[in-house]
Amino acid sequence: MTLFSDPRQIDVIAPNFKRRLSGVTSTIVRLVPIQAQDIAIAAVGPVLPDHVPQIRLRDLITLPRRGPHGARVWHARRNTEMLGGLALKHLLGKKLKLVFTSASQRHHTWLTKALIARMDAVIATSARTAAYLERPATVILHGIDAESFHPPQDRAAIRRALNLPEDGVLIGCYGRIRAQKGTDAFVDAMIAALRDRPDARALVMGRALDKYADFARDLEARVAQAGMTERILFRPEVPVWEMPQWYQALDLFVAPQRWEGFGLTPLEAMACGVPVVATTVGAFEELVADGQTGFLVPPDAPDAIATAIAQLLDNQQLRAKQSIAARSHIDTGFRIKDEAAAITAIYRGLLDQTGFAERGHLEGTHRP
Repeated sequence: MTLFSDPRQIDVIAPNFKRRLSGVTSTIVRLVPIQAQDIAIAAVGPVLPDHVPQIRLRDLITLPRRGPHGARVWHARRNTEMLGGLALKHLLGKKLKLVFTSASQRHHTWLTKALIARMDAVIATSARTAAYLERPATVILHGIDAESFHPPQDRAAIRRALNLPEDGVLIGCYGRIRAQKGTDAFVDAMIAALRDRPDARALVMGRALDKYADFARDLEARVAQAGMTERILFRPEVPVWEMPQWYQALDLFVAPQRWEGFGLTPLEAMACGVPVVATTVGAFEELVADGQTGFLVPPDAPDAIATAIAQLLDNQQLRAKQSIAARSHIDTGFRIKDEAAAITAIYRGLLDQTGFAERGHLEGTHRP
């Protein structure tokens, strides 16, 4: 049962106006509970897990004009949410400081540019993303819950619980099934790489939207035609909170995207001690240490993916070395607690402009 926060006591609102599971939704679900330990924050949206501090959508209308310390922060991550913040501020008179996080790595439309120009602060999820913004932005890379995502103690037991083959090497590719995500490049690469390696198997896990159903069926037909139905497995999407064990079941992860805004999957895999083969899109070049925690390859190049995979499949010692390095890499720069603290510092900077620091100190507001 959801326990809703008292909207009158909230300093920061994180809207999530999309019903479908998405990367943005996952970010909010991961970050808000951690940030709530240091600042009065609540998410708001039509579908949010019970454990996320939240207020009701209708509370936005009845929200007092001022927050407990003056202005509130409205942290948008989509155009609709920027529009929502502007409407609350200028049409309903709510005293808000507007923040936008951009993960896009392409030139923005005129509408998005106009909305971003009205924000009080902008965050970019990577240096490449920041380069597409026509105003200053703070780069804050995503982090991982390094306590939930961790190397397994008994990989065979995890595979057994997930009804996966317990023996041999397992290579995974997780996420939405569509051309943009490069799922077909992974399948083609695995058909090539597994042909001479009978002890290895591949796992494709994710969901294909209705418009990509034919694409997904074609992939399964391609695998069947290659005679690899028992070696290239397909599994449906699972809830976010079940993902750690699916990474822990792997020996190697592949992120074959043709385009990506940021891409959390390499971080999730590396946190579980799984080396990653990733394309040079999104923030992957800022996440994967090439040759140390995995390999970087060009996008839309199944042969290059197959070559990198084969190098790790054929060298167990290298795979073990990169496994250790992958987890260490996460611990030294990609913890979600660090991401949460960096974002919260921006909130505090904006709230300080309305006297939050002085009032917060006097009223016992927790500050790190």
